[in-house]
Amino acid sequence: MVTDVFLIKLFCYDRKGLSHDVTTVFCNLELNIKKVKVSTTPVGTVMNLFFVTDTRELLHTKKRQEETYEALVDVMQAAIISCNIEKVGPEVTACSQASPFLSSAITNDVVLRTSNNVSITMDNSFSPAHTLVQIVCQDHKGLLYDIMRTLKDYNIQISYGRFYLKQGRKCEIDLFITQADGKKIIDPSMQRALSSRLQMELLQPLRVAVVSRGPDTELLVANPVELSSKGRPLVFHDITLALNMLNTCIFLAEIGRHVIGDQEWEVYRVLLDEGTSLSTPRRKIEEGVWKLLMGWEQI
Repeated sequence: MVTDVFLIKLFCYDRKGLSHDVTTVFCNLELNIKKVKVSTTPVGTVMNLFFVTDTRELLHTKKRQEETYEALVDVMQAAIISCNIEKVGPEVTACSQASPFLSSAITNDVVLRTSNNVSITMDNSFSPAHTLVQIVCQDHKGLLYDIMRTLKDYNIQISYGRFYLKQGRKCEIDLFITQADGKKIIDPSMQRALSSRLQMELLQPLRVAVVSRGPDTELLVANPVELSSKGRPLVFHDITLALNMLNTCIFLAEIGRHVIGDQEWEVYRVLLDEGTSLSTPRRKIEEGVWKLLMGWEQI
């Protein structure tokens, strides 16, 4: 079933924390951002283009659109100039791709920022009907999501599991799994491939870098896309929250999809407002965004 996509055009006066306030409204309304383009004009206004889907599948109705508009007005008050909501075809979002150029800081397979060491072991002797996968790693926001999406991509079924959280955010996870045909994973090459993929995804579920884009400073955040074409939830919300906490404003933002290696990645490109961000070191921005996305210590 194809989910309808809607374009929310939001024209408003710029102010600190604007993008985060808007994304928070969308989260509360259960609107999922598929693509976004935020453009700041020289006269202090902002044109926001949000391509969204509605979890409740009601955004085509007048009542739901009015609810969305009223929620935005409640948060933005006099800053809002106009708001328009319209249904768009899939070709619109397909054509709204971001710039094809990506910094090597994101595309390289070099692991820059990672969780702590990850241990993956598989055992076929523990259960007569299941392969036991034992994972030891550091907890992070979306840990179970990263495990589930990886197993889903390999068409692996989970029968049951156990999750233990130890001191220092250390996690121990036991999963009893089978292949799609209900059989255990006996093939050593399949075991190695699955173990390697799980380790890679848990070591670095996201890539974060602050780079130079000509004379400007750009924040890049990338996360793998599921084979079902779904992206990681709440990433843009957390990016805007982190930048708000770092007193760093957004000049331009967009979301695009790129193939990196053998995977499709969703890439968030945020051009920072140099007028406000020069006082915050790039290293601090990169580390602050990474930690908040991982659900670790506050900025």
